[in-house]
Amino acid sequence: MFNFFANIFGYILNIIYNTVNNYGIAIIIFTILLKLVMLPISIKQQKTMKKTAKIQVKVKEIQEKYSNDQVRQSQELMDLYKRENMSPFSGCLSSIVQFIIIISVFYLVSRPLTYMKHVDVDLLNQYTQEVNEESEKRASYTEIAIIKAKGPVDEKVNINMNFLGLDLSDVPSQNYKNWKVYVIPVLYIFTSILSTRITMKATKDMQGKKEEVKVEASSGENPEKSLVKTDKDQDAMEEMNKQMSLMMPIMAVSIAMIAPLGLALYWLISNLLMICERLIINKVVKEEEEV
Repeated sequence: MFNFFANIFGYILNIIYNTVNNYGIAIIIFTILLKLVMLPISIKQQKTMKKTAKIQVKVKEIQEKYSNDQVRQSQELMDLYKRENMSPFSGCLSSIVQFIIIISVFYLVSRPLTYMKHVDVDLLNQYTQEVNEESEKRASYTEIAIIKAKGPVDEKVNINMNFLGLDLSDVPSQNYKNWKVYVIPVLYIFTSILSTRITMKATKDMQGKKEEVKVEASSGENPEKSLVKTDKDQDAMEEMNKQMSLMMPIMAVSIAMIAPLGLALYWLISNLLMICERLIINKVVKEEEEV
């Protein structure tokens, strides 16, 4: 499945590359186009998250009221989602689509000769063997190594990786003495932290003020139990958000350091577009709610 989508994305990226003749610019344009295609799904997901947060109090009341009757509880929850014109699995589809895109694009950017240039398999095998023989150790990204070694002498495997004075085929962990290789990863790390904080803030806003949730939850049959359960749920969510805020930068550093700069550039542009997208969508959805 990932190969299928990587091939489709590869054809699109190749068309863009043949037009601009620069891998970095092609990646930027491709990322923008991909985000535009995904925009309706992102808007729907954001609206669903907002709506889900609003009915959480009712969900908790049903769960507590029918805690000893799972069949009745499930039926009441399904009726609630039906009344609210929602699906309990509505958020899953967008998450699955985004996961497929992330993996497919990783395939594409890490193997551009296969998915973008569609180089003959026999030629790739030949160059792979030659590159491995010439190198002291096996390359982490074989096709990137082929472009770097064979591109200047063979147009079939040549991709213009020069972007603003950076070689997008470079891997930071393998070129640590060259300060330029850290520019994109550092920007990527910064945008990852910023994106995570925006997401956490949006999640917190959707949960609503703690006191308001307490008041609504206390209207059930067992107020004290509802309040305790609500507090525990919120504390668990806050703790999870804190862990995410610590883990995401660490993951960002690890990925950015071992990936070719071309891949890091895609993630950087994707992060920048995601930040703009979330800020705009949050504002639009908020304005719609106030109307």
